[in-house]
Amino acid sequence: MKYSIIIAVYNRLGEVKELLASAELMPFARDSFELLFVDDGSTDGFKEFIEAYKSESGLITRAIFQQNQGPGKARNYGMENANSDYFIFIDSDCMFPPEWIQKVDDYLTANALDAFGGPDAAHESFSPLVKAINYSMTSFIGTGGTRGGKKSIGKFYPRSFNMGIARDVYQKLGGMNMLRHGQDMDYSARVYQAGFKVGLIPDAFVYHKRRTSLKKFFKQIFNWGVARINLGTAHKELLKPVHFLPAFILLMYNVLFILSVFFPVFDVLFQIAVFGHFLVCILAFVQAFLKHRQILVALYAVITLNIQVFAYGAGLIYAVIQKLMGKEEALGFVKNYYGKSKKK
Repeated sequence: MKYSIIIAVYNRLGEVKELLASAELMPFARDSFELLFVDDGSTDGFKEFIEAYKSESGLITRAIFQQNQGPGKARNYGMENANSDYFIFIDSDCMFPPEWIQKVDDYLTANALDAFGGPDAAHESFSPLVKAINYSMTSFIGTGGTRGGKKSIGKFYPRSFNMGIARDVYQKLGGMNMLRHGQDMDYSARVYQAGFKVGLIPDAFVYHKRRTSLKKFFKQIFNWGVARINLGTAHKELLKPVHFLPAFILLMYNVLFILSVFFPVFDVLFQIAVFGHFLVCILAFVQAFLKHRQILVALYAVITLNIQVFAYGAGLIYAVIQKLMGKEEALGFVKNYYGKSKKK
């Protein structure tokens, strides 16, 4: 078999059903790939569902099970049990365009890659909020194009929502580490450091549902800010000045606001900063509207972009404080992977 599509699952039965429905529409040869689900201790009936699942198009599906240990352990368990030439990681909240795996296969046939990844996009059926989150996470002003954009301010690091490696990579490097967040970025950095050839397959995108509420989105982005400091500790190339920009913006607003209360000159600077911020929000509104042609998506995009910047900045600052206090690994919102959250 050529491809094992490894999907870590924890209490996402509804999304798994959507993922399977999209996989049924892929015309790729059925004996060339499998869907390998790794259940991380779900309690929502996933085991019963997947064991009774009968594919309408001959999909090869397998499921293996472990006690709840997190997505890193689940993906490693998947690699241990995969027998294919390539392992591809897909998040359970994704759906496949019909041509996705064919795009991957065509690109790998023409280009010898050891590791690869693709972008993510919003499906037309997604809610306005999810489309707005997708905009802020994939737009150049939101992430600099680093998550699979054709224009990017930095090197492309494949991420686990749409990330593949050759079996040789796993045999040399082993599995992902146990960072609570950012295991995929750490693994991509290790792949580069080992001298493997890594590439972006720009047309092999997946539809990525992401978080379905602003509260969940805030917590996720906060944790990514925390993860950036942990990643920078392990790999210096993963922490650059641009990553501190959201933290700088957050601190600048607070400092200018406090100083403006006592010194008029800082009040002018604060107003200039607010005006510049307003212009960026207008740009986000226009870009999101032109992309999706929905006013509600454009309005949400302004909110999600602000959450993305300030939550990331806050998480990064929180992690720096923890590191200064001597913690080996900074922690953000700690959760039982998609369960009830708390912050340590």
